[in-house]
Amino acid sequence: MSRASPVDLHFIDAFDESADSARTPLIVLHGLLGSADNWRSQLKKWQQTRRVLAVDLRNHGRSPHAEGMEYATLAGDVTALMERVGIERAHVLGHSMGGKVAISLARLAPQRTASLIVGDIAPVRYEHGHDDVFAALEAVREAKPTDRKSADALMAEHVSARPTRLFLATNLVRGDDKTMRLRVGLDEIRDGYASIIGLPAGDAPFDGPTLVLRGADSHYVSDEHLPELKKILPRARLVTLKNAGHWLHADQPEAFQEAVAAFIEAQEA
Repeated sequence: MSRASPVDLHFIDAFDESADSARTPLIVLHGLLGSADNWRSQLKKWQQTRRVLAVDLRNHGRSPHAEGMEYATLAGDVTALMERVGIERAHVLGHSMGGKVAISLARLAPQRTASLIVGDIAPVRYEHGHDDVFAALEAVREAKPTDRKSADALMAEHVSARPTRLFLATNLVRGDDKTMRLRVGLDEIRDGYASIIGLPAGDAPFDGPTLVLRGADSHYVSDEHLPELKKILPRARLVTLKNAGHWLHADQPEAFQEAVAAFIEAQEA
C-alpha cells in the first residue's frame, strides 16, 4: 500500500464510558500543518456515541518525522495504526490534506472503510500555494525566539492574516533551551509538497457511502471539481456549509459536528 515503511502514529483515543463499544469507530485526520489537537472540541460530541481516534499524521503533531509524504504512504501509516490498536473497520474523516489521505485509504483498503467523510478537498491536483507559510515557519526556526509574541512577529513578516498565524503557532513548542521550536517535520513536508498538492492514491473509485462537506466561502471544492469528485467517489453526497471557509469545522463547528454525526448514524441505522 505504501512506498515507505509505516511509522507509529501518535493519536488521541477518545471514548466515553457511556458510549457503545460495539459501534464502528471513527478515525479523524487533520490537514496540512494541523494535528489531532485541532479536533478536541469535536471529539467531545462524537465520543459520546463511539470510540474516536484523532490522528497525528507523520511529520505532524507528536508523530515521528520521516521522509515520504505520498498519499499511499500516509494511508499506509493509518492502516498500520488500525492494525496496532485492533480496529478492523472504521468511519474515516479527513480535512484538506487529511481528506486526501482518507480518500486514499478508502480506495486502497475499502474493506476497512465503513464510510468516508471528506472535509473541503477534492481528489484533484492543486496549484502550489504555501510558500509564505513555509517561510514563516522557517523564520521562527532560524531565529529561535524565546516567546510566542516574538515568534508571531517573525511570522507576520511573511503571513499577514492573524488567524493563519495563530494556526501555525500550534506547531510551536518550547524546547529544553527555552526557545520556541517547531514540532513539525518542516523539511520533510517541503520535500514532499508536490505529493501533498497532488492526487490521492488508488486507481479504483470508492463506491462506499461518502459525505463531502465544503465551505461556501472556500474554493477548494468548486463546481468545476464535481465531475472528477463523482468519478472517484460515485456515492458522494455534497453538503455546503454557509458562512464557512476552508477551515469549515472551525468556522461552523456545530453544523460540521451535526452533519458528520447524522451521516454516520444513517450508515448504522
